[in-house]
Amino acid sequence: MEQARICKIRQIVTGTHQTDGAGVHLVRVIGHSTVYDFDPFLMLDAFDSTNPDDYIRGFPWHPHRGIETVTYLVKGQIEHGDSLGNAGTINDGCCQWMTAGGGIIHQEMPQASPRMLGLQLWVNLPAADKMTKPQYRDLTADRIPLVQEEGCQVKVLAGSYGQTQGATQGDYVRTRFLAVELQPGRSFSAPSDPDETMFIYAFGGSGLTGPNLSEPVISRRAVLFDTGEQFVIQAGQDGLHFVLVSGRPLHEPIAWGGPIVMNTQEQLRKAFADLDAGTFIART
Repeated sequence: MEQARICKIRQIVTGTHQTDGAGVHLVRVIGHSTVYDFDPFLMLDAFDSTNPDDYIRGFPWHPHRGIETVTYLVKGQIEHGDSLGNAGTINDGCCQWMTAGGGIIHQEMPQASPRMLGLQLWVNLPAADKMTKPQYRDLTADRIPLVQEEGCQVKVLAGSYGQTQGATQGDYVRTRFLAVELQPGRSFSAPSDPDETMFIYAFGGSGLTGPNLSEPVISRRAVLFDTGEQFVIQAGQDGLHFVLVSGRPLHEPIAWGGPIVMNTQEQLRKAFADLDAGTFIART
C-alpha cells in the first residue's frame, strides 16, 4: 500500500505586535499580507497577557460584514454583546463563533483576569453568502467534545477528529478547528485534505513536523503547510499546545476595509455608505 504523503511546511509567519480596538495589545499573526496564501482565513490575532492594562479597554461597538469571527479563549473572560440581542460571557475553554453576514454590530470587552490567552480568527464568507443572515454560536466549554489519548488531548471545536464530530461544522466554509495539547515527546497525527488550506498556531512549547519529523515548530507562529495527505507532529521537551485549522480556499477576489470584507471596491463603498445612512445592520 502506498504511504500517505506527509505535509511539509510551506510558510512560517511571525506577525507583528499591534494595538487594536480601544487599546488592546495583540499580535496580528496573519492578515493583509498573507490573505491569499491562507485563503479562506483572513486574519488571526493572538493575545497572551497577565497585565489587564494590555486589554481591558477592549473592542467597543463596531461593525462587521462579509466574514465570520471565531474567538477561542484558552484562559480569561470576555463579555460580549451584539445587534441581534445576544449578550454573555466567554470563559476558559469557550468559543464565540459569529457569522456577521450582511451586517452586525457587536462589542467584545475583556475582563481583568490572571491570564488572558487566546485568539480570534476571521473566516471569509463566499461571495454568494456575503449578505447572509447574521448568526451567533456560543460554544461553551461543555459543548466542545474532548478526545483523550495517551499524552494527548484534542478539543474538537469544528469539523471532526476521528469519529468525533465537533461542536460546529461551519455553515458556509466547512472548517476544521482542533485545539491540541501534547505532553513532552508525544505525537499527534490527522488526515489532511490536499484540497484544503491547513495551518497551525502554537500557543506554547515546540515540536517537529514534516516527513521524518525533520521540520521544527516553535510557539507564537502560524505555520502553513503544503498539500499532503497526513499531518504529523511530535512535541518537544516542554510539550506543545496548538490549534490546527483547515478549510477549502474560496479563490475569490477580496476587498478589505477595516472590519468589512467584500469582493469588490463597489461593495465595500456600499457597506460604508450603509453605515453612514444607518442601514448597515441586516434586517430579517
